[in-house]
Amino acid sequence: MSIKRKFGFGFMVAVLASATALGSDLAILRNGFSIRHERREVIDSTTRLYLSGEAGSYVDVPTTEIERFEKDLTPRAVIVSPRSQNVNDFVNSASDRQRLDPDLVNSVIRAESGFNPHAVSPKGALGLMQLMPQTASELGVPNAFDPQANVEGGTRYLRELLERYNFDLIKALAAYNAGSRRVEQYRGVPPYFETRAYVARIIRDFNRKKLSEQANTQANIQKANIQKSGGTQRSTPHRQGPVLARPTGPAPTQQSE
Repeated sequence: MSIKRKFGFGFMVAVLASATALGSDLAILRNGFSIRHERREVIDSTTRLYLSGEAGSYVDVPTTEIERFEKDLTPRAVIVSPRSQNVNDFVNSASDRQRLDPDLVNSVIRAESGFNPHAVSPKGALGLMQLMPQTASELGVPNAFDPQANVEGGTRYLRELLERYNFDLIKALAAYNAGSRRVEQYRGVPPYFETRAYVARIIRDFNRKKLSEQANTQANIQKANIQKSGGTQRSTPHRQGPVLARPTGPAPTQQSE
């Protein structure tokens, strides 16, 4: 399926107008969804929303699809790193129990809350993995601001969605963001800018981690071969193919729709 988003690439174009947001703003879309962003600029007929302080983290939205902008008045705590408050340990433990790749869970947390255990979305989603109160209750999470309980519940919910969609990661991520009803209604990723940007952002982050992991492994193998041979060894160019973003679990089967 096509993810019509642009993240961190493209050529320079003339900037006709720009507006800088102080702090976080919300772009309210005509379809009812919103996109939180740090700043924005108008480029021709699109508005570029910068999702974080990183220059390459942005999403392009047709300006006509944006109804208005609002200040994000949601109280924010200081964003913590995945290693603080034992979050990394919580992720590894929950991922092991649910048989998921911890890098995938970390990518979801990064997209959901930026590792802020006290995050609250405009729609009421809570904590690291942004659990809605009803979902948290169904998952047996009494306090969604408890990092360990939130990660346990969110990871289990992600596993349930993967099983529901026969380990189709794209559909599972779309359902995590927009709900299963919408995924089934549109037989895939719903045509919402927020959801498509969300799915693309997680896949990109997860694949980046896997590519880096593979490059490090390849470098270590070459280093070991050089040491074993007792001298220098000409490295053979390694052609890296795309990484398939799929969590561990039963092999997926073809699903006709």
